[in-house]
Amino acid sequence: MSEIMIQPQDELEVLIEEQGFDDHFHEHHHGDKYQSNFISHYIFSMDHKIIARQFLMTGIFWAIIGAAMSIIFRLQLGFPEGDLTWIKPMLGKWIVVENGIGTLSPEFYYSLVTMHGTILVFFVLTAGLSGTFSNLLIPLQVGARDMASPFLNMLSYWFFFLASVVMFYSLFLSTGPFSGGWTGYPPLSALPQASTGSGTGMTLWLISLTLFVVSVLLGGINYITTVLNLRTKGMNMWRMPLPIWAFFVTAVLGLLSFPVLASGFFMLMFDRGLGTSFFLSEIFIEGQALDRVGGSPILFQHLFWFLGHPEVYIIILPAMGIVSEVLSVHARKPIFGYQAMVLSILAIGFLSFIVWAHHMFMAGVNPFLSNFFVVFTLIIAVPSAVKVFNWITTLYGGNIRFNSGMLFAIGFVSMFISGGLTGIFLGNSAIDIQMHDTYFVVAHFHIVMGIAAFFGMFAGVYHWFPKMFARFMNETLGKIHFWVTLIGAYAIFWPMHYLGMAGVPRRYYSFDTFDAFRHFGPMNQFITIAAIVVFGAQLLFVINFFYSIWKGKKMKTKNPYGSNTLEWTTPIETGHGNWPGKIPVVHRWAYDYGKDGKEFIPQIIPLEEGEVAGEDIH
Repeated sequence: MSEIMIQPQDELEVLIEEQGFDDHFHEHHHGDKYQSNFISHYIFSMDHKIIARQFLMTGIFWAIIGAAMSIIFRLQLGFPEGDLTWIKPMLGKWIVVENGIGTLSPEFYYSLVTMHGTILVFFVLTAGLSGTFSNLLIPLQVGARDMASPFLNMLSYWFFFLASVVMFYSLFLSTGPFSGGWTGYPPLSALPQASTGSGTGMTLWLISLTLFVVSVLLGGINYITTVLNLRTKGMNMWRMPLPIWAFFVTAVLGLLSFPVLASGFFMLMFDRGLGTSFFLSEIFIEGQALDRVGGSPILFQHLFWFLGHPEVYIIILPAMGIVSEVLSVHARKPIFGYQAMVLSILAIGFLSFIVWAHHMFMAGVNPFLSNFFVVFTLIIAVPSAVKVFNWITTLYGGNIRFNSGMLFAIGFVSMFISGGLTGIFLGNSAIDIQMHDTYFVVAHFHIVMGIAAFFGMFAGVYHWFPKMFARFMNETLGKIHFWVTLIGAYAIFWPMHYLGMAGVPRRYYSFDTFDAFRHFGPMNQFITIAAIVVFGAQLLFVINFFYSIWKGKKMKTKNPYGSNTLEWTTPIETGHGNWPGKIPVVHRWAYDYGKDGKEFIPQIIPLEEGEVAGEDIH
C-alpha cells in the first residue's frame, strides 16, 4: 500500500516539543525500566500495548477453537449419515462407531453448541475485541502514557487467562464440558445429575465465567477512569475520536450489567451445592420428586438477559467505534454527524438496559409487560439507524481507499443493516411466537452480533496492525480473506432465515425423524460447505497475521494513512509511555479531512486565526 506523509514528521515532533505537556514521565521511570527483561515486558507486562496484544492473541486462539467446534456440529447437521470416524483420534469416545460408521454422540453435540456460543460471545467478541482495542487505543488516542492503573490492567488480562485455562480444561473431562446451552438455563445448569455435561463441566463453566466477570470489571474500571481523568491538555470530550466514546460506553455497560450475571452464577452455585432453590421448584428426576420448591427458572432468565442484552452492545459498540474511525480515515472525509454519532452511542447504551425481556416473550411473561419491551426494542433501532445513515453519508462522495481494513468496515455496515432488519421482526412479540427458537433467530444474531462484530474486529486489526507491530499485513491475502468471508457469511446465514420461517427449530441434533423438515437436507448441506470454506478463510487470516508480525512490509513513516488521531504521532517502535518526550496537546477534533485544501490536519495542529473548530459545526 502507498504511505502518505503530507505534514513533515520533523515539524510535528518540533510542535509536540514546543507546545506539548511535560509530565516528567521518563524521569520518574528511569528511561523505561519496564522493558528490562522478557518476562516483565512480554508476559507480566503493564504496558497497555503489550496487554492489547495478549488479549488479541488469546482471542485468536479461542476463535479458532470456537469456529472448529461449529464445523464439527455443522457436519452432523449437514451430513447426518456421513462417516466421522476420521476425527475419532481427536474426539475419542464422543465419536460412536457402529457398523464401521462413526457418528457424533448427541451429548457431545450439545456440548459443542454450548461451548461454541460461550467461547465466541465472551472470550472472543468481548475480551478479544473490547480487551484488545480498548487497551491499545484509549491511552494512545486520549494522549495518556498508559492506563490509570497499569497493574489492574495486567490483572484484567490474567483473570481472563485463568478463565481461559479453566474453560479449556473442561473440554477434556470424561463427562464432557457443559451441554445445557450458552445461556446456562436451569434446571439443566442447576442440577448436576440433569445430564452428563451438567456435572463437573457445568461447575468449571461457572468458575471460568466468574473469573471472566472479574476480568471485565477490572478492565472497565480502568477504561472509564483513563477516559475521564487522563486526557491530554485540549482533549475535551467533544474532541475524542469515536472509538473512545464507544469503548467508554461499553465499559460503563459492562460495569453495570456483569455483576448481575455474577449474582445469577452465585445463586446457581448455591442451588447446585448447598441445597437452595433459587431456580428450582417441582422438579422430577427419574420419577422421584426433588424436595426443593419455591424457586423459579424464569428468575435466572431475567438475571441472565439483564446482562445478555447489554452484552450485545458490549460486543457491537466497540466495532461501531472502530468502523467509524476506519471509514472516515479511508474515505478522506470528516465523519458525518459527529455529535449525532456520540448521542446515538449514549442512547444505545441507555436503551440496552430496558429491552432484555424481548428474549423472553415465550417464557410466560405477561403480554402487557411484553408490550413495554416491544416498544423500546423498536425504539433502539432509531439510534442504530442514525449510525447507519451517517456511515453511508460519510462514504458518499469520498476518495475511498479500498484496502483490507476499509473493505471490512464497509462489510460491517452491510452486515449490520441486513442483520438489524431481521431484529425488527423478532422484536415484535406477535411475530416472535412463530420465530422463537427457530433458525431465524440463529441467522439474526449471528449476522448482526457475530459476523458484524468480527468484521469490525478485522477492520481494526488490519488498520492498526502497523501500530501494534510496526509492519503491514499482506493486502492480497487480506482482500481474499474479505471476499470469501463476506460471500460465505451470507451463504451460511441467509438460508437459515428461510429454515426459520418454515419453523425449523434450533438446537436439534438431527431432523431425520421429522417428515416436515427432512426435505431441508440439501440446504443444510449447502450451509455446512459454506461454513467450511469460511473457516478456511479465517485460517488464511491467522497465517497472514502471524507471518506479517515478523515478515510483513515494514512501516516507514509514523502516519502511513494520513490520519489525524494521536496514536500516529508516536514513534514507529512505540515504547512504554508512548511518547519519548512531551505529551502532545490537542487543538481540534479528530476528523478534519479535506479542510481548507489540506487532505488531513492532525489534532495537534493549532487552529488558524478565524478557523471554526470542526466539533462546533459537526
